[in-house]
This record gives sequence, structure tokens and C-alpha cells, in this order.
Amino acid sequence: MGSQEEERLLLEDGRVPESESIGLYTGDGSVDIKGNPVLKSNTGNWRACPFILGTECCERLAYYGIATNLVSYLTKKLHEGNVSAARNVTTWQGTCYLTPLIGAVLADAYWGRYWTIAVFSTIYFIGMCTLTLSASIPAFIPAECVDGLCPSATPGQYAVFFLGLYLIALGTGGIKPCVSSFGADQFDDTDTRENAKKGSFFNWFYFSINIGALVSSSLIVWIQDNAGWGLGFGIPALFMGIAIASFFSGTPLYRFQKPGGSPITRMCQVLVASCRKWNLPLPRDTSLLYETPDKVSAIEGSRKLGHTNELKCLDKASVVSDVENKTGNYSNPWRLCTVTQVEELKILIRMFPIWATGIVFSAVYAQMSTMFVEQGLMMDTKVGSFTIPAASLSSFDVISVIFWVPVYDRILVPIARKFTGKGRGFSELQRMGIGLFISVLCMSAAAIVEIKRLQLAKDLDLVDEAVAVPLNIFWQIPQYFLLGAAEVFTFIGQLEFFYDQSPDAMRSLCSALSLLTTSLGNYLSSFILTVVTSITTKGGKAGWIPDNLNEGHLDYFFWLLAGLSLLNMVVYVFCAKIYKSKTAS
Repeated sequence: MGSQEEERLLLEDGRVPESESIGLYTGDGSVDIKGNPVLKSNTGNWRACPFILGTECCERLAYYGIATNLVSYLTKKLHEGNVSAARNVTTWQGTCYLTPLIGAVLADAYWGRYWTIAVFSTIYFIGMCTLTLSASIPAFIPAECVDGLCPSATPGQYAVFFLGLYLIALGTGGIKPCVSSFGADQFDDTDTRENAKKGSFFNWFYFSINIGALVSSSLIVWIQDNAGWGLGFGIPALFMGIAIASFFSGTPLYRFQKPGGSPITRMCQVLVASCRKWNLPLPRDTSLLYETPDKVSAIEGSRKLGHTNELKCLDKASVVSDVENKTGNYSNPWRLCTVTQVEELKILIRMFPIWATGIVFSAVYAQMSTMFVEQGLMMDTKVGSFTIPAASLSSFDVISVIFWVPVYDRILVPIARKFTGKGRGFSELQRMGIGLFISVLCMSAAAIVEIKRLQLAKDLDLVDEAVAVPLNIFWQIPQYFLLGAAEVFTFIGQLEFFYDQSPDAMRSLCSALSLLTTSLGNYLSSFILTVVTSITTKGGKAGWIPDNLNEGHLDYFFWLLAGLSLLNMVVYVFCAKIYKSKTAS
């Protein structure tokens, strides 16, 4: 092929056949930070990933260092009531899962993932420092309570605190949808060996998240409660600074994908163009549909997509009219779209049912911080002279993830590979399906524990007393452990699925949409809880979930979620069977 420099110049012009460029350069269109084609031998792959995994671990430690104990700060230091504090926490957390849509659009359309992470990480760090100052400088903290009288925070104190908090929410919006996709960008899709390693990256990416979460839920929370909030917020801020340093340190090794313009604009163009040409007949020969003659796609940073036969009504956007043939003007995307542009929208529509099933799973996951804790509070939390906080059992979920990731990556995948012949052992759809099945087992385990707890309350005549039942809280470990296993299969499967199946120029947006299921799952959980309470308390009845759980039937609520999860799994299996994977041109 000649020298590397000659090949690089030809590759920039799109004149090197893919089969010839596989040896030295990546075939997925990735470039270095200067926009030049990159050599495989000294960029990307696992050599770049430690910097990205380190960034994610430190950033998640910073995030959970704030989120895990935030309600305590609001009640103990800002003197808010329980309802107000809970509302502020849930509103902030909901915002943290909505802002990724902003970061995703900026990354895919204008800045690219690297610069989006860089800019929003800086905003995040400023927010962390602002929050630390609000908890360290006496003028920003309300006076301590005296004889039960707790002065409220002043508007100025609230302003500084919430400024820092919502700068963090904005900052996380640019990091969440981009870091996992940017890490996966380091593996060349067109190289089968590198592509097989991508699944392993997602496993260790989720592992890094949970290492950060484990440190925060144990060490950082202890520091906040015992050594002070200034130090307790300052340490997460320090780790956010380390995250930024780690990210920039890997710059020479990274592979970059060029932004392809606004994905929302492109989708609207397809809809408008197909409506304008509604009366035009589709050609029998699909090769007559409009596509650029070049090897590369008209969409920057995207490879061409092959035509599919579903949703033919959208194909009308690619029908070349007589007027366009006569004038030779094919440049108005609001009248004529390429096949690749139409296929982008088709892919999103095909992904929607798979995406929707993730909402029910997220509703199950939400029980870990709500109903599981409520159940634990009504159990025996003493081990000798030590009292275990009911919420701290969520650590077993993290431990489960940390256990299952290497087991899945090093044991289950090689075994599955022998049977399926797939480089990653399981397909993304198979992996998510297994996780949905485990979620049914998780809710069933929680229901069985609650049945045992209620039976013990009845036997000991504690039904009318709002006291803990002498059933050790460690009986909850199986449900937490199963939930962690379900996460490893479903959440990591979602990361893989939404990266691999999304159009090249929409990967950040699709990652943001997958994160959106977490937010919607929490809303669904609240909706189910509201409906159940409304129905079961009619006629003056205590209902399934009264203040005194000993006279309720929390087990029925868990069985309801188990049933919904089972139904969701059946719907998922049907959707997965008819799902058609993305095809390259």
C-alpha cells in the first residue's frame, strides 16, 4: 500500500478500500484530536480506557458523595422538614437524569463527545466547589438549633447551596450520556477483534461506577456525619478534580468521532420530506432511492446505512421527484433525504419498544431506595451491640455488582461463547432478557421475606403495634443481591445495545434516552404507589402500605411488581424476537 503517510492521505480522501485500510488505520471514521485518521497501533483500545474508567469512577464517587446523604444535610444543616427535603432531593435527582438530553444533543450535533465532557466536567467541578463553600463558610450556613428552635436558611444561603447543586446537575448532563459512548468509541467497529472487546469495556465501566458508589456510601457518608460537611463535600470535589485530570491525561491516546449535526433536525427533515412526497409512488428498485454516490455518508461522522423494508412510508423522503431529476438539485434536505438519514429515524423507532421495557425494570430498581428500606426498618437491625441502618443494606447491591461483573466477564462469557459462537457470549438482547427475568426473582424474594415478617408479627401479636419484628434484616440480602445481578445483565446490556444499535451520529442521544428510563421508572413507581394506596384504602381500610407495615400487606405490592415485571419480560421477548438489527451499507 506504500508508506503510512500515503495511506493516511488516501484515507482522508476516502479513496482507500476498507479491506486495505484495516491494517494500519481504523475503519470506523475515527480521527485524532487534530482531525487526522488514527493509527490502530498507538491509539484507542484498552490502552486509552484506564483514563476513561478512572474518570468515571472518580466522577461517580463525587456524585454519590453528594446524592447519598443529601437529605441529611437538608434536614440537619438547612433545617428543612422531611417532606421538603425529600422533594428537593428527588427534584434534583430527576433533573440529573433529564439534563443528559442537553449534553447528548450538543455532543452529537456540534462539539463531539470529548469537548462536551471537557466543558461540562468543568461546570460540574465549579458546582462541587460552590457546594463545598456553602457547607464550609459560616455565613452560608444557618445557625444551629437552640432548645428545639431551628432558624431557617436565608434566601442568600439557599441561593449559594442550590446554585452549586444545580451546576452539578447541569455538569452531569454532559458526562452521563457521553463517557460510556466515548469509551466505546475507542474500539473499532470494523475490526472483529476490537469489537469483541467492547462488551468487556461496558462491564468494567459499570464496575467502575459501583466502586465509586461503594466508597461514597460508606467512607464519604461516615466523614460527613462524623468529621463535618465541609470536608464531606470537599473530598468529592477533590475527586471530581482528579476525574478531570484523568480524562485530559489520556488525550493523545483517544480516538474521536466527528459530530454529525443536529439529530433532531435530521429527524424532522425526514418527516417533512416524507409528508411532502406522500403522493409519490415508491420505486420497486430500492437502489433508485436517493443516496450520495460517495463511499462516506453525507452525515459527518456517520457511515452509510443499508435500506430496510420496514416503515416504507418514511422511504418517500428519499424518492427523487421528476423536478429534482430535471434540475439536478438534490441539496434541500427538507425535500429530499438520503437513505442513511431515513434509516436513522427507522432505527430509533425500532428501538422504542425495547427502550420502553426498561422503564418497568427501573421501577423495580427504584424499590431499593424506597420500599426495601421501609421493609428493613420494620425488621431487627441489631447485630450484637451494633445497629445497622436499613438504608445501608444497599451496599449489598453494590457488592453484588462488583461480584457479578468479573464473574460475567471472565466465566459466563467464555462459557456462553462456546454455545452461541458470539464474541461477547450473549447478544445485547439476550443479556437484557436475562436481567428482566432476574428482576422477577428479586421482587419474589422481597415478597417472600415480607410474608415471613408479617407471619411473625401475627404470631407475636404485633400487628397493631408499629414496632420492628424480630426477623434479622440480613434476610433482605438475597433481594439486594438479585437486584445487583439484574443490573449487571440489564443496565450494562442497555449500555451495549444503545451504543451498538444506534446510528453513528446519534450515539450520545441514544445513551441519554437509555438514562431517561431511570427517571421515568421512578415516576412509574410513584404512580403505581399512588394508585395502589388510593384503591386499597377505600372504606377506611389500612391498605397495603400503611404507616404501620405490620397491619398492611407490603408483600402484595411486591407480588404486583413481580407480576408487572413478568408481563414486561413477556412483552420484551416478543419485541426482541421481531427486532431487526442495524445494517451497514
